[in-house]
Amino acid sequence: MTETRRGRPRSFDRDAALEQALLTFWERGYDATSVSDLTAALGIGAPSLYAAFGDKRSLFNEVITRYQATHGAFTTRALEEEPTARDAITRILREAAAEYTATDHAPGCLIISATQNTIPASAEVAEQLRAIRQHNLEVLRDHIQADVDSGVLAVSTDAQALATYFAATIQGMSQQARDGASRAQLQQVAELANTVWDAAAA
Repeated sequence: MTETRRGRPRSFDRDAALEQALLTFWERGYDATSVSDLTAALGIGAPSLYAAFGDKRSLFNEVITRYQATHGAFTTRALEEEPTARDAITRILREAAAEYTATDHAPGCLIISATQNTIPASAEVAEQLRAIRQHNLEVLRDHIQADVDSGVLAVSTDAQALATYFAATIQGMSQQARDGASRAQLQQVAELANTVWDAAAA
C-alpha cells in the first residue's frame, strides 16, 4: 500500500501577492493586464484570486491604495516633513527622478501611466486615477498658497499656475522614464524645473 504523504498546505501570503499584482499592473497597465496575467504572476488559480481579492477592479483598487502607501509615498512624506512648499517640491522632483527609474519595478508612476490608453469599459478606472492626479495637484497648490499667505513666497505668486507647472513636470518625468530616460537625465529635469521658483518670486 502506498503511503500518502501529507504536509502543511503552502500558506498564502496576501501582502506579497498584492505587491506582485501591483508590479504587474504597473508594467502592463490596467487594460492590458488580464486575469490570466495576474494568476500567473501571483502563482495562484483564478478561484483563489477571486476569493482573496474579488474581481480585477477590486484588486486594482487595493493596488492603488498600496502604491500610494509605498512606492508613491515619497510625495506625501516630503510635503509632511519639509518646512516650505519650495523645499517639499524640490525634494519631490529629485526623489521622483530616483523612484521613476528604479530597477526593481516598471519605470514611471503607476498613477500616471496605468490608464493612459483605456477602453470605454474602463472609463471609471481612468477617471479614478485622473481624480487622484487632480487631488495631488490641488495639494501642491494649497501648500504653495499657504506659503504665499504666510509671506514665505511673494504675494504675486500664482499658486495654481505654479502647481500646474510642477504637476506637469512630474507627469512628464514619468513618461520620460517609461521612454528610457536615465536617473541622471531626470535629475537634470528636476534641477531645471526648480529654477522656476526664483522666476515666480520676481
